[in-house]
Amino acid sequence: MADKIALRLAGKKGVVVTEAGFGADIGCEKFFNIKTRASGLKPDCAVIVATVRALKTHGGGPPVSAGTPLHRVYSEENLELVTKGCCNLQRHIENTRKFGVGVVVALNQFHTDTKAELEVVRELALKAGADACVVSNHWALGGAGAVDLGRAVLAVCDASKDKRRLGGSSGVPRFLYGVDETLKAKIERVAVEIYRASKVEFLPLAEQQLEQCQRLGWGSLPICIAKTQYSFSSDPELKGAPEGHTLTVREARASVGAGFVFVLTGAIMTIPGLPTRPGYYDVDLKEDGKIVGLF
Repeated sequence: MADKIALRLAGKKGVVVTEAGFGADIGCEKFFNIKTRASGLKPDCAVIVATVRALKTHGGGPPVSAGTPLHRVYSEENLELVTKGCCNLQRHIENTRKFGVGVVVALNQFHTDTKAELEVVRELALKAGADACVVSNHWALGGAGAVDLGRAVLAVCDASKDKRRLGGSSGVPRFLYGVDETLKAKIERVAVEIYRASKVEFLPLAEQQLEQCQRLGWGSLPICIAKTQYSFSSDPELKGAPEGHTLTVREARASVGAGFVFVLTGAIMTIPGLPTRPGYYDVDLKEDGKIVGLF
């Protein structure tokens, strides 16, 4: 589940929307605990992006691998898989509400999704606490297909603004941890509150690096956890909404200039260096409108 954050510009009619990153358990958590803490931004709404296909994988559907044909279960109606997989979306909604903002689910529609499948997701999303769940069909209709989503986001932003005006909220996002907590305590808080892990295992190198960061005076920095986007755990194969798992932290590095300490979990890797020859050189648009070289 990807997520986006929306906030009203003070005294303006526009809305600023920023993509927080892969998975609400990763991008959304980092946005609030790192970015809003440092910037003072006061988001009004978080938009969680979901698809029926992704929910089917979390419901027990066959693995999806790049370069291999998509299993027919993802293009045929299967209410059982969708219903089971919605536990993942519901967990993302519950987690996002912890930060004190309204939640809209943008249900991106594929042409193979059925009305029954979309309705199951909508019902379960609202039951989990989403302020709105809107089918967005911009894939087929362009901007016109996202009008209802835009209206839903505006409505939630306005409701949030009215709530602050009436004294129902300070407009300050809720943070999961305080800056004075130790780095290990911050990691454990995110692991338990967002990933629903039962414990965190710090490997010897990570223990040593975190202790060094504390000793050098970087303990007050927020933490940025590098984790797979395919699961709430550090195991990409563990689908759905797992609980009671162990989060393994193998390394910790300080990014003092960026203003956080980042830790590596499971088998996750940092982004490799970019090539000297950008890929866009091989992408072209033919006279008939066909795009070549993109994949």
